[in-house]
Amino acid sequence: MFSRRLTRSIAAGVAALAVAGGAYGIVSATANSGSGAMTTAATTTTTTATSGRPGFGGGGSNARSGPAAGGTVGTVGTVSSSSFTLSTPAGQKVTVKKASTTAYRKGTTSTSASAVKKGESVLVLGTVNGTTITAGQVIVQSTTSSASKVVPFQRGAPSTAKQVGQIPANYTQGSGTIVSGTTANKATQAALTAYPGGVIDRVVKVSNGEYEVHNIGVNWPHHIFVTKTFKVVGAN
Repeated sequence: MFSRRLTRSIAAGVAALAVAGGAYGIVSATANSGSGAMTTAATTTTTTATSGRPGFGGGGSNARSGPAAGGTVGTVGTVSSSSFTLSTPAGQKVTVKKASTTAYRKGTTSTSASAVKKGESVLVLGTVNGTTITAGQVIVQSTTSSASKVVPFQRGAPSTAKQVGQIPANYTQGSGTIVSGTTANKATQAALTAYPGGVIDRVVKVSNGEYEVHNIGVNWPHHIFVTKTFKVVGAN
């Protein structure tokens, strides 16, 4: 009798431990699942916060199918036979790849690649892919540009939301047709003259025939609006 009672007591204890262990397993799994969900959410938030800032930050949408015409201005750093680096007036680092077809100018006069030296201020126009530009034209400038009109990128800082000048009435972010060639170069140069500091990674012709020049690497502006005659009229 005593033996049967002892056996039943042991069995009940084992069952209780199994139930407790199962409950612990459920709680543990729930906690781990919750932690995983929080990790995923945090990752998503980080990705969203940094999307549109390929390679070095900047806010706003930057969805596009691939490299496009654009450019930047900055001060030359290191120089090699195939490329050189530069820093924009807002402190962003850019790599410029030279090509056999790259044209060089000093002001309005044609020159050679040897004119690109450390410390020189240059305007680069070409095909932009994030922080890398394959140069079509490199123009050595006589003066250094200032980023006084832009809001430089600061990690963790929210993008500045403001609008200046005229924005096309029917403009919708992401709409329009990407342009290239001389048109893109003129629009890029106009935008960089007005707002130096970032990198122009595409030029879009919008519904009214004007151009939206997309600027990355700064917290503001992200969109610079240029007329058909390449005059900057607004930014946001």
